[in-house]
Amino acid sequence: MKSQITNHTVVEKLKKIGQLFSPAAFIHDTEENILKMESLIRNQFIGGITFFHSRYSAAANFEKRQEKLSVENTLEKLHLLIQRYQKISNTPLLFSIDAEFGLAMRIENSPQYPYAISLGAMSENNVELVFETGFRIGKDLKQSGIHLNFAPVADINTNPKNPVIGYRSFGKDRNKVSNFAIAMYQGMTSAGIGACYKHFPGHGDTDVDSHLGLPVINKNKSQLINEELYPFLEGINKGIDMIMVGHLAAPALSNGQHIPASISKEIITGFLKKELGFKGIVVSDALNMKSVSNMFAEPGMLEWEAFNAGNDILCFSENVKEGIHMIDQKADKKQIDESFQKIMQLKEKLGLHNQESFHFQGFDWDKHHAFNQQLTKEYISVISDKSSPSGIHLDLENRKTALVSIYKEKDNPFFKGIDPKSLIPKFGINQNQEFEFEKLDDFESVLIALFVPSAKPVNHFGLELGLMKKVGEISENKKVELYLFGTPLCLNDIPNLSNFHKIVCAYQDFEVVQIEAAQFFLEGK
Repeated sequence: MKSQITNHTVVEKLKKIGQLFSPAAFIHDTEENILKMESLIRNQFIGGITFFHSRYSAAANFEKRQEKLSVENTLEKLHLLIQRYQKISNTPLLFSIDAEFGLAMRIENSPQYPYAISLGAMSENNVELVFETGFRIGKDLKQSGIHLNFAPVADINTNPKNPVIGYRSFGKDRNKVSNFAIAMYQGMTSAGIGACYKHFPGHGDTDVDSHLGLPVINKNKSQLINEELYPFLEGINKGIDMIMVGHLAAPALSNGQHIPASISKEIITGFLKKELGFKGIVVSDALNMKSVSNMFAEPGMLEWEAFNAGNDILCFSENVKEGIHMIDQKADKKQIDESFQKIMQLKEKLGLHNQESFHFQGFDWDKHHAFNQQLTKEYISVISDKSSPSGIHLDLENRKTALVSIYKEKDNPFFKGIDPKSLIPKFGINQNQEFEFEKLDDFESVLIALFVPSAKPVNHFGLELGLMKKVGEISENKKVELYLFGTPLCLNDIPNLSNFHKIVCAYQDFEVVQIEAAQFFLEGK
Protein backbone atom coordinates (compact mmCIF):
# COMPACT_ATOMS: atom_id res chain seq x y z
CA MET A 1 0.00 0.00 0.00
CA LYS A 2 2.80 2.40 0.93
CA SER A 3 4.51 1.61 -2.38
CA GLN A 4 1.33 2.46 -4.30
CA ILE A 5 0.99 5.79 -2.49
CA THR A 6 4.64 6.59 -3.17
CA ASN A 7 4.29 5.77 -6.86
CA HIS A 8 1.14 7.87 -7.09
CA THR A 9 2.94 10.81 -5.46
CA VAL A 10 5.86 10.49 -7.87
CA VAL A 11 3.57 10.38 -10.90
CA GLU A 12 1.60 13.40 -9.70
CA LYS A 13 4.81 15.35 -9.25
CA LEU A 14 5.99 14.43 -12.76
CA LYS A 15 2.62 15.48 -14.18
CA LYS A 16 2.98 18.86 -12.52
CA ILE A 17 6.46 19.31 -13.94
CA GLY A 18 5.24 18.28 -17.38
CA GLN A 19 2.72 21.12 -17.31
CA LEU A 20 5.62 23.60 -17.33
CA PHE A 21 6.72 22.52 -20.81
CA SER A 22 5.53 23.97 -24.13
CA PRO A 23 7.65 22.30 -26.82
CA ALA A 24 7.50 23.30 -30.46
CA ALA A 25 5.12 21.59 -32.85
CA PHE A 26 5.42 22.15 -36.56
CA ILE A 27 2.28 22.51 -38.63
CA HIS A 28 4.03 21.02 -41.65
CA ASP A 29 5.79 17.95 -40.33
CA THR A 30 6.23 14.24 -40.86
CA GLU A 31 3.90 11.68 -39.32
CA GLU A 32 6.91 10.32 -37.43
CA ASN A 33 7.45 13.66 -35.70
CA ILE A 34 3.74 14.10 -35.01
CA LEU A 35 3.76 10.73 -33.25
CA LYS A 36 6.75 11.87 -31.18
CA MET A 37 4.71 14.88 -30.05
CA GLU A 38 1.83 12.58 -29.15
CA SER A 39 4.26 10.57 -27.04
CA LEU A 40 5.26 13.72 -25.14
CA ILE A 41 1.58 14.44 -24.49
CA ARG A 42 0.80 10.92 -23.28
CA ASN A 43 3.99 10.06 -21.43
CA GLN A 44 5.48 13.38 -20.28
CA PHE A 45 2.16 15.16 -19.57
CA ILE A 46 3.27 18.39 -21.25
CA GLY A 47 1.10 21.39 -20.50
CA GLY A 48 1.15 23.13 -23.85
CA ILE A 49 2.43 23.31 -27.40
CA THR A 50 3.90 26.26 -29.29
CA PHE A 51 3.14 26.11 -33.00
CA PHE A 52 5.56 27.01 -35.76
CA HIS A 53 5.03 26.85 -39.50
CA SER A 54 7.66 24.21 -40.23
CA ARG A 55 11.08 23.04 -39.17
CA TYR A 56 12.46 24.93 -42.13
CA SER A 57 11.27 28.23 -40.67
CA ALA A 58 11.78 27.56 -36.97
CA ALA A 59 14.01 29.95 -35.08
CA ALA A 60 17.67 28.90 -34.79
CA ASN A 61 17.00 25.57 -36.47
CA PHE A 62 19.38 26.30 -39.32
CA GLU A 63 21.38 23.09 -39.41
CA LYS A 64 18.28 20.89 -39.39
CA ARG A 65 16.51 22.32 -42.42
CA GLN A 66 16.34 19.17 -44.47
CA GLU A 67 12.73 18.03 -44.76
CA LYS A 68 10.95 18.98 -47.96
CA LEU A 69 7.26 18.97 -47.14
CA SER A 70 4.17 20.35 -48.79
CA VAL A 71 3.31 23.68 -47.20
CA GLU A 72 -0.21 23.98 -48.53
CA ASN A 73 -3.39 24.30 -46.46
CA THR A 74 -1.48 25.45 -43.38
CA LEU A 75 -4.53 26.65 -41.45
CA GLU A 76 -6.45 23.45 -42.11
CA LYS A 77 -3.46 21.39 -40.97
CA LEU A 78 -3.20 23.51 -37.81
CA HIS A 79 -6.85 22.86 -36.98
CA LEU A 80 -6.42 19.11 -37.47
CA LEU A 81 -3.32 19.01 -35.28
CA ILE A 82 -5.01 21.00 -32.52
CA GLN A 83 -7.91 18.56 -32.47
CA ARG A 84 -5.61 15.55 -32.68
CA TYR A 85 -3.31 16.67 -29.88
CA GLN A 86 -6.08 17.92 -27.60
CA LYS A 87 -8.03 14.69 -27.95
CA ILE A 88 -5.30 12.56 -26.37
CA SER A 89 -4.38 14.91 -23.52
CA ASN A 90 -5.87 14.27 -20.08
CA THR A 91 -5.31 17.91 -19.12
CA PRO A 92 -6.30 20.53 -21.71
CA LEU A 93 -3.28 21.68 -23.69
CA LEU A 94 -2.44 25.39 -23.86
CA PHE A 95 -1.78 26.20 -27.53
CA SER A 96 0.47 29.19 -28.21
CA ILE A 97 2.02 30.89 -31.21
CA ASP A 98 4.07 33.94 -32.20
CA ALA A 99 1.56 36.14 -34.00
CA GLU A 100 2.96 39.63 -33.50
CA PHE A 101 1.27 40.93 -36.65
CA GLY A 102 -1.42 38.29 -36.82
CA LEU A 103 -1.67 34.64 -37.78
CA ALA A 104 0.11 35.52 -41.02
CA MET A 105 3.39 35.54 -39.09
CA ARG A 106 3.16 31.74 -39.10
CA ILE A 107 0.29 30.85 -41.44
CA GLU A 108 -0.18 31.76 -45.10
CA ASN A 109 -3.51 33.03 -46.38
CA SER A 110 -4.56 34.38 -43.00
CA PRO A 111 -5.06 38.01 -41.97
CA GLN A 112 -1.90 40.08 -41.71
CA TYR A 113 -1.87 43.33 -39.78
CA PRO A 114 0.83 46.00 -39.94
CA TYR A 115 4.18 45.46 -38.30
CA ALA A 116 4.72 47.18 -34.96
CA ILE A 117 7.03 49.72 -36.64
CA SER A 118 4.13 50.68 -38.93
CA LEU A 119 1.71 51.14 -36.06
CA GLY A 120 4.42 53.07 -34.25
CA ALA A 121 4.38 55.64 -37.05
CA MET A 122 0.86 56.64 -35.99
CA SER A 123 0.34 59.43 -33.50
CA GLU A 124 -0.35 58.47 -29.90
CA ASN A 125 -3.86 59.79 -30.42
CA ASN A 126 -4.49 56.59 -32.37
CA VAL A 127 -3.84 54.28 -29.45
CA GLU A 128 -7.40 52.96 -29.78
CA LEU A 129 -6.51 51.65 -33.24
CA VAL A 130 -3.65 49.68 -31.69
CA PHE A 131 -6.14 48.22 -29.20
CA GLU A 132 -8.44 47.32 -32.08
CA THR A 133 -5.55 45.68 -33.92
CA GLY A 134 -4.81 43.55 -30.87
CA PHE A 135 -8.48 42.68 -30.51
CA ARG A 136 -8.75 41.56 -34.13
CA ILE A 137 -5.56 39.50 -33.88
CA GLY A 138 -6.94 37.91 -30.73
CA LYS A 139 -10.24 37.05 -32.42
CA ASP A 140 -8.43 35.47 -35.36
CA LEU A 141 -6.33 33.34 -33.01
CA LYS A 142 -9.17 32.31 -30.74
CA GLN A 143 -11.39 31.07 -33.54
CA SER A 144 -8.40 29.15 -34.91
CA GLY A 145 -7.89 27.25 -31.66
CA ILE A 146 -4.94 29.26 -30.30
CA HIS A 147 -5.12 30.30 -26.64
CA LEU A 148 -1.97 32.37 -26.17
CA ASN A 149 -0.10 34.87 -28.33
CA PHE A 150 3.54 35.53 -27.49
CA ALA A 151 3.09 39.24 -28.19
CA PRO A 152 3.38 42.20 -27.97
CA VAL A 153 7.03 43.11 -28.32
CA ALA A 154 7.68 45.73 -25.64
CA ASP A 155 11.28 46.37 -26.66
CA ILE A 156 12.38 49.92 -27.48
CA ASN A 157 14.24 49.94 -30.79
CA THR A 158 17.10 52.25 -29.86
CA ASN A 159 19.85 50.50 -31.85
CA PRO A 160 19.50 50.84 -35.66
CA LYS A 161 21.88 47.87 -36.07
CA ASN A 162 19.59 45.57 -34.11
CA PRO A 163 19.33 42.38 -36.19
CA VAL A 164 16.32 40.84 -34.49
CA ILE A 165 13.94 43.55 -33.18
CA GLY A 166 13.73 46.45 -35.66
CA TYR A 167 10.36 46.27 -37.41
CA ARG A 168 8.95 44.25 -34.47
CA SER A 169 9.15 47.26 -32.13
CA PHE A 170 6.74 50.19 -31.89
CA GLY A 171 9.74 52.51 -32.10
CA LYS A 172 12.38 54.32 -30.10
CA ASP A 173 10.15 56.53 -27.93
CA ARG A 174 9.67 54.82 -24.59
CA ASN A 175 6.29 56.41 -23.89
CA LYS A 176 4.82 55.45 -27.25
CA VAL A 177 6.21 51.92 -26.99
CA SER A 178 4.75 51.62 -23.51
CA ASN A 179 1.32 52.98 -24.47
CA PHE A 180 1.05 50.97 -27.67
CA ALA A 181 2.27 47.75 -26.03
CA ILE A 182 -0.36 47.91 -23.30
CA ALA A 183 -3.04 48.77 -25.86
CA MET A 184 -2.07 45.77 -28.01
CA TYR A 185 -1.94 43.53 -24.93
CA GLN A 186 -5.34 44.66 -23.66
CA GLY A 187 -6.86 44.33 -27.12
CA MET A 188 -5.77 40.71 -27.36
CA THR A 189 -6.87 39.78 -23.85
CA SER A 190 -10.23 41.48 -24.48
CA ALA A 191 -10.69 39.02 -27.34
CA GLY A 192 -10.36 36.15 -24.88
CA ILE A 193 -6.80 34.98 -25.44
CA GLY A 194 -3.64 35.29 -23.37
CA ALA A 195 -0.91 37.78 -24.28
CA CYS A 196 2.71 38.14 -23.23
CA TYR A 197 5.15 41.06 -23.03
CA LYS A 198 8.59 40.30 -24.48
CA HIS A 199 11.66 40.32 -24.35
CA PHE A 200 12.43 41.26 -20.72
CA PRO A 201 14.56 43.13 -19.66
CA GLY A 202 14.57 44.74 -23.13
CA HIS A 203 16.10 43.56 -26.40
CA GLY A 204 16.09 46.88 -28.26
CA ASP A 205 19.62 48.18 -27.75
CA THR A 206 21.50 45.10 -28.97
CA ASP A 207 23.41 44.31 -32.14
CA VAL A 208 23.61 40.52 -31.78
CA ASP A 209 20.84 38.12 -32.84
CA SER A 210 20.00 36.03 -29.78
CA HIS A 211 18.93 33.20 -32.07
CA LEU A 212 22.64 32.85 -32.82
CA GLY A 213 24.66 34.46 -30.01
CA LEU A 214 24.36 36.27 -26.69
CA PRO A 215 23.59 40.01 -26.82
CA VAL A 216 24.89 42.07 -23.91
CA ILE A 217 23.37 45.34 -22.67
CA ASN A 218 26.19 47.26 -21.04
CA LYS A 219 24.14 49.83 -19.14
CA ASN A 220 23.85 50.51 -15.45
CA LYS A 221 20.69 49.71 -13.53
CA SER A 222 19.42 53.29 -13.55
CA GLN A 223 19.78 53.50 -17.32
CA LEU A 224 17.98 50.20 -17.79
CA ILE A 225 15.09 51.31 -15.58
CA ASN A 226 14.73 54.58 -17.49
CA GLU A 227 15.10 53.01 -20.94
CA GLU A 228 14.82 49.25 -21.71
CA LEU A 229 12.72 48.38 -18.68
CA TYR A 230 10.32 51.31 -18.87
CA PRO A 231 7.55 49.63 -20.95
CA PHE A 232 7.77 46.50 -18.78
CA LEU A 233 7.50 48.51 -15.56
CA GLU A 234 4.50 50.37 -16.93
CA GLY A 235 2.94 47.10 -18.05
CA ILE A 236 3.40 45.54 -14.62
CA ASN A 237 1.80 48.61 -13.03
CA LYS A 238 -1.17 48.19 -15.37
CA GLY A 239 -1.69 44.54 -14.57
CA ILE A 240 -0.06 42.45 -17.29
CA ASP A 241 0.13 38.84 -16.16
CA MET A 242 2.72 37.29 -18.48
CA ILE A 243 6.27 38.23 -19.44
CA MET A 244 8.75 36.41 -21.68
CA VAL A 245 12.38 36.73 -20.64
CA GLY A 246 14.91 37.09 -23.43
CA HIS A 247 18.25 35.44 -24.02
CA LEU A 248 20.32 38.56 -23.42
CA ALA A 249 22.75 39.55 -20.73
CA ALA A 250 22.24 42.58 -18.49
CA PRO A 251 25.23 42.45 -16.11
CA ALA A 252 23.89 45.37 -14.06
CA LEU A 253 20.95 43.18 -13.02
CA SER A 254 22.89 39.95 -12.47
CA ASN A 255 25.78 40.93 -10.19
CA GLY A 256 28.03 41.63 -13.14
CA GLN A 257 27.58 38.22 -14.73
CA HIS A 258 27.36 37.87 -18.51
CA ILE A 259 24.60 35.31 -18.27
CA PRO A 260 21.38 35.16 -20.32
CA ALA A 261 18.52 36.77 -18.41
CA SER A 262 16.41 33.72 -19.23
CA ILE A 263 18.52 31.54 -16.92
CA SER A 264 19.51 34.19 -14.38
CA LYS A 265 17.98 33.71 -10.93
CA GLU A 266 19.16 37.19 -9.99
CA ILE A 267 17.20 38.75 -12.86
CA ILE A 268 14.01 36.65 -12.83
CA THR A 269 13.49 35.74 -9.18
CA GLY A 270 15.50 38.50 -7.55
CA PHE A 271 14.71 41.48 -9.76
CA LEU A 272 11.52 40.75 -11.73
CA LYS A 273 9.59 38.85 -9.08
CA LYS A 274 10.90 40.22 -5.78
CA GLU A 275 12.09 43.75 -6.52
CA LEU A 276 9.49 44.64 -9.16
CA GLY A 277 6.77 42.57 -7.52
CA PHE A 278 5.64 40.73 -10.66
CA LYS A 279 3.20 37.98 -9.67
CA GLY A 280 2.29 36.68 -13.10
CA ILE A 281 3.64 33.94 -15.34
CA VAL A 282 7.23 34.10 -16.57
CA VAL A 283 7.97 32.39 -19.89
CA SER A 284 11.40 31.55 -21.22
CA ASP A 285 12.23 32.59 -24.75
CA ALA A 286 12.71 29.59 -27.05
CA LEU A 287 15.22 27.25 -25.43
CA ASN A 288 16.51 26.05 -28.80
CA MET A 289 18.09 29.45 -29.50
CA LYS A 290 21.86 29.32 -29.79
CA SER A 291 22.52 31.91 -27.09
CA VAL A 292 21.47 29.31 -24.49
CA SER A 293 21.17 25.92 -26.21
CA ASN A 294 24.93 25.61 -26.69
CA MET A 295 25.74 26.36 -23.06
CA PHE A 296 25.00 22.94 -21.58
CA ALA A 297 26.25 19.62 -22.89
CA GLU A 298 24.01 17.49 -20.68
CA PRO A 299 20.41 17.23 -21.98
CA GLY A 300 17.95 18.61 -19.45
CA MET A 301 20.41 20.90 -17.68
CA LEU A 302 19.26 23.98 -19.63
CA GLU A 303 15.64 23.26 -18.72
CA TRP A 304 16.59 22.94 -15.07
CA GLU A 305 18.58 26.17 -15.10
CA ALA A 306 15.66 27.99 -16.75
CA PHE A 307 13.19 26.69 -14.19
CA ASN A 308 15.54 27.30 -11.28
CA ALA A 309 15.97 30.89 -12.45
CA GLY A 310 12.23 31.44 -12.09
CA ASN A 311 10.56 30.62 -15.42
CA ASP A 312 7.11 29.06 -15.11
CA ILE A 313 6.73 27.98 -18.75
CA LEU A 314 9.66 26.48 -20.67
CA CYS A 315 9.17 27.26 -24.34
CA PHE A 316 10.63 25.21 -27.21
CA SER A 317 12.55 22.74 -25.07
CA GLU A 318 14.28 20.14 -27.22
CA ASN A 319 14.93 17.85 -24.24
CA VAL A 320 11.56 17.55 -22.54
CA LYS A 321 11.98 14.12 -20.94
CA GLU A 322 15.47 14.90 -19.66
CA GLY A 323 14.35 18.34 -18.49
CA ILE A 324 11.48 16.87 -16.49
CA HIS A 325 13.84 14.35 -14.90
CA MET A 326 16.39 17.03 -14.02
CA ILE A 327 13.75 19.31 -12.46
CA ASP A 328 12.31 16.33 -10.57
CA GLN A 329 15.74 15.58 -9.12
CA LYS A 330 16.77 19.13 -8.26
CA ALA A 331 13.75 21.41 -7.86
CA ASP A 332 12.05 22.61 -4.72
CA LYS A 333 8.52 21.17 -4.45
CA LYS A 334 7.12 24.55 -3.47
CA GLN A 335 8.40 26.18 -6.67
CA ILE A 336 6.97 23.34 -8.77
CA ASP A 337 3.58 23.74 -7.09
CA GLU A 338 3.58 27.52 -7.53
CA SER A 339 4.37 27.35 -11.25
CA PHE A 340 1.87 24.52 -11.74
CA GLN A 341 -0.89 26.52 -10.03
CA LYS A 342 -0.16 29.58 -12.17
CA ILE A 343 -0.48 27.53 -15.35
CA MET A 344 -3.69 25.82 -14.23
CA GLN A 345 -5.19 29.18 -13.26
CA LEU A 346 -4.29 30.54 -16.70
CA LYS A 347 -5.99 27.59 -18.37
CA GLU A 348 -9.06 28.14 -16.21
CA LYS A 349 -9.07 31.86 -17.01
CA LEU A 350 -8.90 31.18 -20.75
CA GLY A 351 -11.72 28.66 -20.53
CA LEU A 352 -9.75 25.59 -21.53
CA HIS A 353 -11.58 23.31 -19.11
CA ASN A 354 -14.96 24.31 -20.54
CA GLN A 355 -13.89 24.21 -24.16
CA GLU A 356 -14.79 21.14 -26.18
CA SER A 357 -13.41 22.60 -29.37
CA PHE A 358 -12.92 25.87 -31.19
CA HIS A 359 -15.36 27.20 -33.77
CA PHE A 360 -13.66 28.46 -36.90
CA GLN A 361 -16.06 30.65 -38.87
CA GLY A 362 -13.68 31.94 -41.51
CA PHE A 363 -12.15 35.38 -41.92
CA ASP A 364 -14.12 38.44 -43.01
CA TRP A 365 -11.66 39.64 -45.63
CA ASP A 366 -13.66 42.72 -46.62
CA LYS A 367 -13.64 44.01 -43.05
CA HIS A 368 -9.99 43.08 -42.69
CA HIS A 369 -8.95 45.03 -45.80
CA ALA A 370 -11.08 47.99 -44.74
CA PHE A 371 -9.41 48.04 -41.34
CA ASN A 372 -5.94 47.84 -42.87
CA GLN A 373 -6.88 50.76 -45.11
CA GLN A 374 -8.01 52.74 -42.07
CA LEU A 375 -4.68 52.06 -40.39
CA THR A 376 -2.72 53.03 -43.52
CA LYS A 377 -4.27 56.49 -43.53
CA GLU A 378 -2.77 57.03 -40.09
CA TYR A 379 0.74 55.60 -40.49
CA ILE A 380 1.79 56.56 -44.03
CA SER A 381 4.39 59.25 -43.36
CA VAL A 382 6.52 61.88 -45.04
CA ILE A 383 10.11 61.19 -43.98
CA SER A 384 11.62 64.25 -45.68
CA ASP A 385 10.29 66.91 -48.01
CA LYS A 386 12.04 69.78 -49.75
CA SER A 387 9.77 69.88 -52.78
CA SER A 388 7.27 72.52 -53.80
CA PRO A 389 3.86 72.18 -52.17
CA SER A 390 2.59 70.01 -55.01
CA GLY A 391 5.61 67.71 -55.21
CA ILE A 392 6.26 66.07 -58.57
CA HIS A 393 4.00 67.40 -61.28
CA LEU A 394 2.77 64.64 -63.56
CA ASP A 395 3.24 66.21 -66.96
CA LEU A 396 1.08 63.85 -68.99
CA GLU A 397 1.29 65.90 -72.17
CA ASN A 398 5.06 66.29 -72.40
CA ARG A 399 5.87 62.96 -70.73
CA LYS A 400 8.63 64.43 -68.57
CA THR A 401 7.99 62.13 -65.59
CA ALA A 402 8.87 58.44 -65.30
CA LEU A 403 7.54 55.91 -62.83
CA VAL A 404 10.10 53.35 -61.67
CA SER A 405 9.17 50.29 -59.62
CA ILE A 406 11.99 48.43 -57.87
CA TYR A 407 11.59 44.79 -56.82
CA LYS A 408 7.97 44.56 -57.93
CA GLU A 409 6.32 44.56 -61.34
CA LYS A 410 5.60 47.98 -62.82
CA ASP A 411 1.90 47.17 -63.17
CA ASN A 412 1.36 47.42 -59.43
CA PRO A 413 -1.63 48.90 -57.56
CA PHE A 414 0.39 52.00 -56.60
CA PHE A 415 1.16 52.99 -60.19
CA LYS A 416 -2.30 51.98 -61.39
CA GLY A 417 -3.80 54.27 -58.78
CA ILE A 418 -1.63 57.16 -59.95
CA ASP A 419 -2.01 56.51 -63.66
CA PRO A 420 -5.14 54.43 -64.32
CA LYS A 421 -4.99 55.08 -68.07
CA SER A 422 -1.31 54.11 -68.38
CA LEU A 423 -0.29 57.43 -69.93
CA ILE A 424 2.99 57.78 -68.03
CA PRO A 425 6.14 55.81 -68.98
CA LYS A 426 6.82 53.06 -66.48
CA PHE A 427 9.88 50.94 -65.79
CA GLY A 428 10.38 47.91 -63.59
CA ILE A 429 13.61 46.72 -61.99
CA ASN A 430 13.56 43.22 -60.56
CA GLN A 431 16.00 41.37 -58.33
CA ASN A 432 19.41 40.78 -59.97
CA GLN A 433 18.26 42.51 -63.15
CA GLU A 434 20.55 44.79 -65.11
CA PHE A 435 18.66 47.99 -65.81
CA GLU A 436 19.79 50.55 -68.36
CA PHE A 437 19.49 53.74 -66.37
CA GLU A 438 20.15 55.71 -69.57
CA LYS A 439 16.48 55.12 -70.33
CA LEU A 440 15.72 57.77 -67.71
CA ASP A 441 17.99 60.43 -69.24
CA ASP A 442 15.23 62.35 -71.02
CA PHE A 443 12.96 62.65 -67.99
CA GLU A 444 12.98 65.65 -65.69
CA SER A 445 11.46 63.88 -62.71
CA VAL A 446 11.24 60.31 -61.47
CA LEU A 447 8.84 58.75 -59.01
CA ILE A 448 10.42 55.65 -57.49
CA ALA A 449 8.43 52.96 -55.72
CA LEU A 450 10.85 50.84 -53.72
CA PHE A 451 9.40 47.57 -52.45
CA VAL A 452 11.90 46.55 -49.77
CA PRO A 453 12.54 42.79 -50.10
CA SER A 454 12.93 42.06 -46.39
CA ALA A 455 11.92 43.60 -43.08
CA LYS A 456 15.05 42.18 -41.49
CA PRO A 457 18.42 43.96 -41.78
CA VAL A 458 20.38 40.87 -42.81
CA ASN A 459 22.04 41.48 -46.20
CA HIS A 460 20.90 45.11 -46.18
CA PHE A 461 17.19 44.22 -46.07
CA GLY A 462 17.65 42.34 -49.33
CA LEU A 463 18.67 45.50 -51.18
CA GLU A 464 21.42 45.27 -53.79
CA LEU A 465 23.86 48.03 -52.85
CA GLY A 466 25.07 48.50 -56.43
CA LEU A 467 21.52 49.13 -57.55
CA MET A 468 20.88 51.46 -54.62
CA LYS A 469 23.97 53.46 -55.59
CA LYS A 470 22.56 53.98 -59.07
CA VAL A 471 19.19 54.92 -57.61
CA GLY A 472 20.92 57.54 -55.49
CA GLU A 473 22.74 58.89 -58.54
CA ILE A 474 19.44 59.61 -60.33
CA SER A 475 18.77 62.35 -57.80
CA GLU A 476 21.94 64.24 -58.77
CA ASN A 477 20.33 65.80 -61.84
CA LYS A 478 16.62 65.00 -61.58
CA LYS A 479 13.73 65.68 -59.29
CA VAL A 480 13.16 62.41 -57.45
CA GLU A 481 10.44 61.29 -55.09
CA LEU A 482 10.80 58.00 -53.27
CA TYR A 483 7.85 56.00 -51.98
CA LEU A 484 9.06 53.30 -49.66
CA PHE A 485 6.95 50.17 -49.25
CA GLY A 486 8.84 48.61 -46.36
CA THR A 487 10.84 49.55 -43.30
CA PRO A 488 12.44 53.01 -43.18
CA LEU A 489 15.37 51.40 -41.36
CA CYS A 490 16.72 50.50 -44.81
CA LEU A 491 17.22 54.14 -45.81
CA ASN A 492 20.79 54.07 -44.52
CA ASP A 493 21.59 51.75 -47.42
CA ILE A 494 20.52 54.30 -50.05
CA PRO A 495 23.09 57.03 -50.87
CA ASN A 496 22.34 60.67 -51.72
CA LEU A 497 19.09 60.75 -49.75
CA SER A 498 19.58 64.45 -49.11
CA ASN A 499 19.15 65.04 -52.86
CA PHE A 500 15.71 63.43 -52.95
CA HIS A 501 12.94 65.99 -53.14
CA LYS A 502 10.60 63.88 -51.09
CA ILE A 503 10.63 60.56 -49.25
CA VAL A 504 7.38 58.96 -48.17
CA CYS A 505 7.18 55.75 -46.16
CA ALA A 506 4.15 53.49 -46.60
CA TYR A 507 5.74 50.74 -44.45
CA GLN A 508 3.82 47.78 -45.91
CA ASP A 509 3.16 46.58 -49.45
CA PHE A 510 -0.43 45.34 -48.99
CA GLU A 511 -2.63 46.17 -51.96
CA VAL A 512 -4.78 48.49 -49.83
CA VAL A 513 -1.61 50.27 -48.70
CA GLN A 514 -0.47 50.82 -52.28
CA ILE A 515 -3.89 52.17 -53.24
CA GLU A 516 -3.87 54.53 -50.27
CA ALA A 517 -0.31 55.62 -51.11
CA ALA A 518 -1.41 56.49 -54.64
CA GLN A 519 -4.12 58.71 -53.21
CA PHE A 520 -1.59 60.23 -50.83
CA PHE A 521 0.62 61.10 -53.81
CA LEU A 522 -2.20 62.53 -55.93
CA GLU A 523 -3.33 64.75 -53.09
CA GLY A 524 0.21 66.09 -52.79
CA LYS A 525 0.43 65.40 -49.08
